Amino acid sequence: MEVKSRHHLRSDEITAIQDAVADHLGVDIDGETFEFVEFVDAGYELVLVDGEPAVFYVDDDEPFLTVRGANDFDPETGVVTVDAGAISFVSDGADVMRPGIVEADEAIREGDLVVVAEETHGKVLAVGRAMVDGDEMVGDSGKVVESIHHVGDDLYEFSV
Repeated sequence: MEVKSRHHLRSDEITAIQDAVADHLGVDIDGETFEFVEFVDAGYELVLVDGEPAVFYVDDDEPFLTVRGANDFDPETGVVTVDAGAISFVSDGADVMRPGIVEADEAIREGDLVVVAEETHGKVLAVGRAMVDGDEMVGDSGKVVESIHHVGDDLYEFSV
């Protein structure tokens, strides 16, 4: 991934990011430095918090935690939990299917960005977009979360 531009954010921009992530995931992002990174050929922009890729923008949407950011800041809301059988698929970028889901935040609405965590240790494996409301996610069949970013992809592997 080739960096197009990189600059430090102003305090009002940082506050906007912190507020948006707090609203979506119940998380307080704290850091000394916040840098905005734009890429030449990527469908997202990235915010480095203390040098770590913690927040990204998907399709110029609201800021949201990356997988690494979600593992650092531990989201309280907007979480979809999958069983051990789904881990390898979700970690490879597969969309999340109903049979693999053991729990989903009922406040999730169709179209929301969500984090996908594994049930045993609570580690976040992916970020995706909900295709149904949270109370409709647990069930027997069907795709319910479209994967956007996962463990091991280019965004996850990005380092400065």
